[in-house]
Amino acid sequence: MTTLEIKDLHAEVANPDESGEPIKILNGVNLTIRSGETHAIMGPNGSGKSTLSYAIAGHPKYTVTSGSITLDGEDVLAMSVDERARAGLFLAMQYPVEVPGVSMSNFLRTAVTAVRGEAPKLRHWVKEVKESMSELEIDPAFADRSVNEGFSGGEKKRHEILQLGLLAPKIAILDETDSGLDVDALRIVSEGVNRYKERENGGVLLITHYTRILRYIQPEFVHVFVGGRIVAEGGAELAEELDANGYVRFTQTATAGA
Repeated sequence: MTTLEIKDLHAEVANPDESGEPIKILNGVNLTIRSGETHAIMGPNGSGKSTLSYAIAGHPKYTVTSGSITLDGEDVLAMSVDERARAGLFLAMQYPVEVPGVSMSNFLRTAVTAVRGEAPKLRHWVKEVKESMSELEIDPAFADRSVNEGFSGGEKKRHEILQLGLLAPKIAILDETDSGLDVDALRIVSEGVNRYKERENGGVLLITHYTRILRYIQPEFVHVFVGGRIVAEGGAELAEELDANGYVRFTQTATAGA
């Protein structure tokens, strides 16, 4: 059983205006995710949802000022970015970056080697990648293309889930994986996430604006994120309320309590 525990997390980002004070974004986040659980974080634009994912992953742009993040009792904040990945944390980004000159096949094998501690045997590796690409309906020709270069939004997201399946992390953080996906791509990506959870008993933190992906990936826990913190928690019924009524009730309450 794996446990990712976030306690009273505060974080800030440098102000673009060099003369200004850093901008506080996270304001006391408390969240616990265990193996086999799916947690959905929903909230309006600018509420700090993506900042939370970056803080967990160790993005250098964001500074954690107080609080803690632990993975099975180990201090995540003391780890480098690659150490966090090797420890079992995975981040699927909202906007996957392009890496010209590095083929998908080389990128994937290098990443898997780093996480597993040894290079997979080539014969088994080729079969593993081929099967994983087939499950996600990815053209085998993409293995020889540079990472995400010239890929459509849906192709990039499918390759993120391809990495998820091959790396088999303990906890997967999916930052708005549903953005920019058409109906077919949404289904394929969601099925990939569900396969990962079933095969690895992995924990999933799903960050999203909309409930449409929750029709495919069903969370046990739903958290409303406003003003850099979780302001309400519940089950699937909470997502249904958000779909029907939006975030107004929660944003007004957060403003009144500020």
